[in-house]
Amino acid sequence: MQFLYNIAAILVVILIIPVFMVRSVREKGFVERIRQSLGFFPAHALDKVAKKHCIWVHAASVGEIVATSPLIKEFRREFPKTPIMVSVVTTSGYEMANRIIKDADAIIYFPLDLPFLAGSVLRRIHPRVFLPVETELWPNFLKTARQMHIPVMMVNGRISDRSVKQYKHLRSILSDMIGTVKKFAMQSQIDADYIMRLGAPPELVTVTGNTKFDQTYTDVSAEEKAKIIAEMGLTDNEGIFLAGSTHRGEEDLVLAAFTAVRHKHARAKLVIAPRELLRTQEVIHLCKKAGFTVTTRTKLQQQASQDEDIVILDTIGELGKVYSVGDVVYVGGSLIPHGGHNILEPAAHGKAIIVGHHMFNFKDTHALFKNRDACITVNDEKELIEETVRLFDDPDHRHRMEAETLAIVNENKGASRKSAVILRETLEEYESDPENRQLARSTQKIDNFQTYFIDLVHSKEVNGFCAHIIMAVLYVFSRIYVGLVNLKLAGYRIGLFKQRRLGCYVISLGNVTVGGTGKTPTAQRLAADIRNMGYRVVILNRGYRAKWHGEVGIVSDGQRLHMSAAEAGDEAFMLAKHLPNVPVLIGAERAVTGQYAIDHFGAEVAILDDGYQHWQLERDMDILLIDAVNVFGNGYILPRGTLREPVSHISRADVCLMTKVDQAAAGSCEYIRETVKRYNPAATVVESIHQPRCFVPLADWYVDIAGEGIDVSRMRGKKIMAVSAIGNPASFEQTLSDLGTVILESLRYPDHHDYTMQEMSDILHQAKNMGADAIVITEKDAVKVPAEVIQAGWDIPVYVICVEVTFQTGRDAFRHMLKDRLAERLGPRETKQNK
Repeated sequence: MQFLYNIAAILVVILIIPVFMVRSVREKGFVERIRQSLGFFPAHALDKVAKKHCIWVHAASVGEIVATSPLIKEFRREFPKTPIMVSVVTTSGYEMANRIIKDADAIIYFPLDLPFLAGSVLRRIHPRVFLPVETELWPNFLKTARQMHIPVMMVNGRISDRSVKQYKHLRSILSDMIGTVKKFAMQSQIDADYIMRLGAPPELVTVTGNTKFDQTYTDVSAEEKAKIIAEMGLTDNEGIFLAGSTHRGEEDLVLAAFTAVRHKHARAKLVIAPRELLRTQEVIHLCKKAGFTVTTRTKLQQQASQDEDIVILDTIGELGKVYSVGDVVYVGGSLIPHGGHNILEPAAHGKAIIVGHHMFNFKDTHALFKNRDACITVNDEKELIEETVRLFDDPDHRHRMEAETLAIVNENKGASRKSAVILRETLEEYESDPENRQLARSTQKIDNFQTYFIDLVHSKEVNGFCAHIIMAVLYVFSRIYVGLVNLKLAGYRIGLFKQRRLGCYVISLGNVTVGGTGKTPTAQRLAADIRNMGYRVVILNRGYRAKWHGEVGIVSDGQRLHMSAAEAGDEAFMLAKHLPNVPVLIGAERAVTGQYAIDHFGAEVAILDDGYQHWQLERDMDILLIDAVNVFGNGYILPRGTLREPVSHISRADVCLMTKVDQAAAGSCEYIRETVKRYNPAATVVESIHQPRCFVPLADWYVDIAGEGIDVSRMRGKKIMAVSAIGNPASFEQTLSDLGTVILESLRYPDHHDYTMQEMSDILHQAKNMGADAIVITEKDAVKVPAEVIQAGWDIPVYVICVEVTFQTGRDAFRHMLKDRLAERLGPRETKQNK
């Protein structure tokens, strides 16, 4: 059933593309709506909420936003330190939310419920809880929430007769959606009964009332009301008839009633607020056809004081306040079989309300007001005329209705407060359950689109129809990518593209796969060895994910650090802290940073960290790292796989360095040697291992990265939680297991992930619940941990495992080759004692 839903969803989007194109021209803000609905959010739009344990409230359009407004205020009161995000579907809802909801930290458009798209946005934000307002249930989105163990609570829940019938057709999808929701806070007992008919367990259903009774954004003072009347040219009136949210077919009925009113009240005025603003011109034509003068709210804003019979409200988000000026209010969508609209906005102003008999979408609210004579129900044009005239002619009757309306509103306030309290109780119950916390954390390795995508493209086998479609598309792009790579490389070989030459010995260090081969510790080892040979060596890093942007960035001058980890990027910062007397520079153009290193630091040797594909600069030696654990990825080129370029490009390397050979599967090293021999028989092949040096307490690591720390043998038998955000977390976990630690849980975050204080607090809480003796992270993670973690003084120690690369088989041949080539180019030096 889910498969059929996905196919239908994709087809619907394809079929309505022409409609989107038309609306993008006619409707202001529609292009931005589509961009965000496809997952492309403005810069910094999610900074305050993404991965920060936020409360996500989803309201479709204006009506739901009205209900959401008081909820957000109560959530802010109940959770003062928790970020809150609101999502909407329509442009009018987006404008309304930005106008009336001031306590939200972010307001966005909800993603289209397409396979992978909705889930990827949810993974990107990873909220603490998801709260759909009324009946906003989306299968793909909720499926991902279920997989990620994110609790879902329906707030201000409302189910109409029509929805009950429609949802039943979804069958298994409906069961999955209902099964995902942990609590149903419904507007009325009718809604509660309906949701239970759809399968909600009775013990999870509660009635809170309608939060629209609590809304205050429409509150209007006497001065504000007078201002609205003046701005709309309604000052000279004998009563105002206001028709809100009207649909096609209703304006004729309203105009007939207004005509009857004008027979006795010549200066009466009419305000019409069409439900669809695109119908404004159509409604103007109907008014003129009926013999009335007419203008619009927007025209009056440009040229005030026009005295017309009728004013068309053609603005978004104003109806709630404009209801205050009406003496008699008709709420539309009710004399046609649409189901009516919510009468609580005019009721909040204490108005005499008329509706049609089609109020099945708001049965409970309608019944409440009707049974207390606070709302008049009419069946046709004749009755609408009669009741409208009666309310104009009989002020006493109208005032009695107004008083009863206000009484009902005041008696039913408090739904928002109840919802906030229930949310608090629901979260406390859910989050106090160790199983729920463990399940939520155990899905960290797939709860973001980056890690999910990497897992997918890295797999040898692909399962699932949609996954096969994605891989097929990516394969096509990978073939294009291979062609471009080969074309660019050929351009350099034949001299079409020029390479720059530095006045020093240049060594590139890199790989042909994406991430996880151990470049950083290998660069550290190589730089230390060359430094100890007596040469002035520098490291040129591209500054991946660095906040610093410029031509040449000095991370370290060899004596002291000049940048923080955030400014330099974690890899460059780690290299700088590990390497005294070795300057570390960052910049996109290694020829520029290299020349700077020569001019200012007297560099004799430059190591291009991650420079195997940096063909703009000539190099004297290419060292290619090959991960013995994850050999050549899955054999496919980006974006289908994780190869940066074809395996045949091993031919460019002078040295092929196999890393982590001690963790390699049987036969892996032999396979690598055979592959290297096939494409590059002249290359020197070297093996290396990542040898744990010590465990350093996090606080000490910040002070002295080269400290001795705790001997690795002392961690044997300790129960630990392994936390990492690196390219190859399995290798890190294998190292810990080989040391004899007992890994209770392994939490994997995306490569280069920036940890938040909330995430670290969650990690500590989970570690305490599991009885862990320590939390262990990598050095790459240590630079991403907030400093507040150290200041907090945690009960459970956090250790940073420090590793060093040790060359094994082939090290002597490699060392002699390196020493001879440097001496030939730069002259022999007196080798210093290894430090």
